Amino acid sequence: MGTGMCSRRQKGLLQTGFCLLAVACLGSGAFLYHHLQQKVRSAEALAQKYKQQQEALSAQLQVVYEHRSRLERSLQKERGEHKKTKEGKLTRVVEQQPANPPAQDSMNRYGALSSQHKILKNQHEDVKKQLIDLQLQHNSLKLEHRKTLETHSQKYAQLQQEKDSEVCWKKAEALREA
Repeated sequence: MGTGMCSRRQKGLLQTGFCLLAVACLGSGAFLYHHLQQKVRSAEALAQKYKQQQEALSAQLQVVYEHRSRLERSLQKERGEHKKTKEGKLTRVVEQQPANPPAQDSMNRYGALSSQHKILKNQHEDVKKQLIDLQLQHNSLKLEHRKTLETHSQKYAQLQQEKDSEVCWKKAEALREA
């Protein structure tokens, strides 16, 4: 036999080897495609989860805003009532000063309103703190969501590019074989 010639048996083995190699490449390509599809699905599920968390936090934040506005309205109402009560007390004191000392009921009402005012003021401060904490948490989750989304977009683009280059490579191989 010459240097450039192969026997029929060797040709058959060589063709079989090429076919097995092509099948192995196709199998690994299918496996890689399936693996990439799973990663994309998990990334989409994670993005959906973050979106739902963001929506839940937004709803909680809205509830806090509403609660805060109710407390502020209540506080304004209490301040108005307090001012009226205080003015009423002062006018009664001025009117009754020569006759008798201030009435105990007015003092009790004033003390009750004063303590209620302090309680509402403390509640208002607590709600403010909760609002700030929720806003910070919301912003950090929003940032984390954006970073995750960018990471997944980059991975998706990279995987798409790899897939496209692999398809081009396979087409080139097919053209060479033809």
